[in-house]
Amino acid sequence: MINRQFRQRLGAFAAVSSLALIAACTQQETTNTADTTTESSAQSEPTVADAQAFIEEVEKFYREFGEYSARVAWVNATYINYDTDWLNTQVSTEGTEAGVKFANQAKRFNDLELPAEMRRKIEIIKLGLNLPAPERPGAAKELSEINTRMASTYATGKIELDGEQVSRVDLEEMMGNVRDPERLQEIWVKWREIPVAQNENGTTMKEDYAAMAAIANEGARELGFDDVGTMWRARYDLPPAEFAAETDRLWGQVKPLYDELHCHVRAKLNETYGDEVVPLDQPIRADLLGNMWAQSWGNIYDLVAPGDADPGYDLTALLKNNGYDAVKMVETGEAFFSSLGFEPLPETFWERSQITKPADREVACHASAWNLDGQDDIRIKMCTKVNADDFQTVHHELGHNYYQRAYKDQSPIFQGGANGGFHEAIGDMVALSITPDYLQQLGLIDQTPDASKDVGLLMAQALEKVAFEPFGLLMDKWRWQVFSGELTPETYNQGWWDLREEYQGIRPPVERSADYFDAGGKYHIPNNVSYTRYFIAHILQFQFHKAACELAGWEGPLHRCSIYGSEAVGEKFNAMLEMGQSKPWPEALEAFTGTREMDGSAMVEYFAPLMEYLQEQNEGRSCGW
Repeated sequence: MINRQFRQRLGAFAAVSSLALIAACTQQETTNTADTTTESSAQSEPTVADAQAFIEEVEKFYREFGEYSARVAWVNATYINYDTDWLNTQVSTEGTEAGVKFANQAKRFNDLELPAEMRRKIEIIKLGLNLPAPERPGAAKELSEINTRMASTYATGKIELDGEQVSRVDLEEMMGNVRDPERLQEIWVKWREIPVAQNENGTTMKEDYAAMAAIANEGARELGFDDVGTMWRARYDLPPAEFAAETDRLWGQVKPLYDELHCHVRAKLNETYGDEVVPLDQPIRADLLGNMWAQSWGNIYDLVAPGDADPGYDLTALLKNNGYDAVKMVETGEAFFSSLGFEPLPETFWERSQITKPADREVACHASAWNLDGQDDIRIKMCTKVNADDFQTVHHELGHNYYQRAYKDQSPIFQGGANGGFHEAIGDMVALSITPDYLQQLGLIDQTPDASKDVGLLMAQALEKVAFEPFGLLMDKWRWQVFSGELTPETYNQGWWDLREEYQGIRPPVERSADYFDAGGKYHIPNNVSYTRYFIAHILQFQFHKAACELAGWEGPLHRCSIYGSEAVGEKFNAMLEMGQSKPWPEALEAFTGTREMDGSAMVEYFAPLMEYLQEQNEGRSCGW
């Protein structure tokens, strides 16, 4: 297998927070709790005492019933069948209805002057629902049924190849290894038939998505937002329009690096496939980049790497040759966090996690991290294979778990990342320390390659992290356009490919009509996981890494730094993690990095030697698309 140790599979943060996934024992209890508050509070103008009582009621509800909801969701994800889908729908419906009522009740306190912590809790309650259902009877149930159906369609999706049914996990691996453009095109096209195939309800994912957007927008408007996209952007402690501009600013910082990488990759693919498959004056075919969604390009490292940059080892082979299994990979990830001074994972983690894929049932293999009780019942859900990719993913998911445990003493309302990008960046920052020096410390290699090999290692990193950034940005830009009405079901697909060409410089391998719903072929769309967090995480992980390396006393190039064993870093890092969502993210960022502004310059600094190499290689080439 080619050297892909720096590939990051971006597991969705499925950590179950009290706000994100709540439930009641019975529908009657949920209704009565909310109605009582509404009736009592409607009798007079709200006071600070009323707001405090309301907050305490919400906290009690989340604390008491969140665990039940989380356990149902866990069983559904690790044992997918009709009954667990049904149970998850029921619980999700109850939780959504309660969340909608709480969010609407929170509006009463909009104009009341409150202490900062209380005001923050009120605003988070309003924003706690990922997809708000309107208060009208039946809306929450309908929304939940649609969402469960879309998620299940994706999770159980298979295509036929050579007369056999092949699942997504195996298809992803094939997209990384196959070099026949016709075969790649076949896999790519067939996977995108799933979102437009009729399900058991007689609808398609595309139809369900349009229905979901309409219902959720209705709910968002009841909460005072223009649409769901505006509501999602409001979670980032900035006015929605300012936050959109902030993401554009960050993209502008790293875009020159991406443009040079794109130019080089296209030229190298042209050398492999020729002008007919890879014209040098067009966007790159999406199925040739080693990934089902062209979101990261690490699997084509062998096609684009510098000729003399082989570091002399293959991490996948090293793991296998040294007797690593899935459990040992997770133990190694735990040991890294332990070296920073973090407490070991609890025994229940090992007893209850899904570390490998069960052989006897359907499960959601998409890697995710969970906290089921808001305290110490932390777990990962993976179908781990012994390879470089999953070695990286293990660190990513454990980062979520350590963050979850760090803020467990916060109010349930504050049990979340300072912003979505923080949660995704934690494990990734640690994974940046998986350097050759670290592998030598583990005993996986005898000696580290010299500095002349750095460009190859940086290329491997850039194919994952730099290549990802425009995809990370456009995923939610597309949804913002859907929720605002700028895109309609008739223009969903055109709008999707317009953004992919504009930001990524890629195109589909075949013509795609308006009948398709290609966005639905990506997990985070049918599962309604906001994606801006991943874009921000890629910025923050380098910013965190630079701050950590400075704290550890590192004086060499940023890309050679490993913080393994630095308890000084761990102590300051944990102080930020313990804050959870209790403070605006600029305060959390400042606590660790010393600055209140997200900054893409650390990513640019990290890849500086590669940028110089790419500019040299691209001299005389026609770049752009």
